[in-house]
Amino acid sequence: MPELPDVVVYLERLEALIGGATLERIRIASPWVLRTFDPPPEAFAGRQVTGLRRIGKRLVLECRGDLFVVIHLMVAGRLRRRDPGAAVPPRRGLAALDFAEHTFLLTEEGTRKRASIHLLRGEAALADHDRGGVEPLLVDAATFAEALTSERHTLKRALTDPRLISGIGGAYADEIMHRARLGPLTRTDRLEAGDVTRLHEAAVAVLTEWIERLREEAGDGFPEKVTAFHAGMAVHGRYGKDCPVCGAPVQRIRYASNETNYCPGCQTGGRILADRAMSRLLKEDWPSSLDDLDG
Repeated sequence: MPELPDVVVYLERLEALIGGATLERIRIASPWVLRTFDPPPEAFAGRQVTGLRRIGKRLVLECRGDLFVVIHLMVAGRLRRRDPGAAVPPRRGLAALDFAEHTFLLTEEGTRKRASIHLLRGEAALADHDRGGVEPLLVDAATFAEALTSERHTLKRALTDPRLISGIGGAYADEIMHRARLGPLTRTDRLEAGDVTRLHEAAVAVLTEWIERLREEAGDGFPEKVTAFHAGMAVHGRYGKDCPVCGAPVQRIRYASNETNYCPGCQTGGRILADRAMSRLLKEDWPSSLDDLDG
């Protein structure tokens, strides 16, 4: 899923390419992608784009007349820049935003139909899409700590809860926890002051570093290969590979369609956390520590 760094770079490139330009039309290819009925797509024809902003993981195009296009890419949604008037691809194509010099296609690589477009009128309607989480790059450590510990959750769940922290998903949560040397199942009500300080510092550092990396990759073009897995990540998507810090093999916890990656050497004192599926299957053969893996 595109997360805060990905969405920031999307918006920067959109601002460079269409900031101040006129949105000629919105083409809806798959009716289920449009989740609102008023205002209709026709109301946006000929409207100037007066600004762009981010709400959590959502892209927002502000148009003259107090109108807003809100795009939520979810897990598999992607934006593609093409030549003006480009056809919406069959099967995976959802919609198109047409400008004089560019067309931006909204596609979805998966089959679950989760990406969405909301067409809104007025700031009040837009505010309904803000889940309320604090912006990790804009708040101080105390505000971050207050949000993170306001409810009793595991650390992974708290970092990815948009009601608490805005814009962070599974990939960057894994990287932040690794940088802070804290395990994903740590309870937020058991965090000490030093833990939360390290988490805030890690969040700022990881998110800032990846914004810079993705910005450099995009250059003067448009980010086409947005993915949750990046070769430069320390643990996310690196199950079984060596941790770049301590060399221990990266482990994972799988649940439903989600996965958490962590380093037992850096984050859990060598303890292997139970995987709901595999630990039940293997029972007494499930490794409980790095020593078991070595054996």
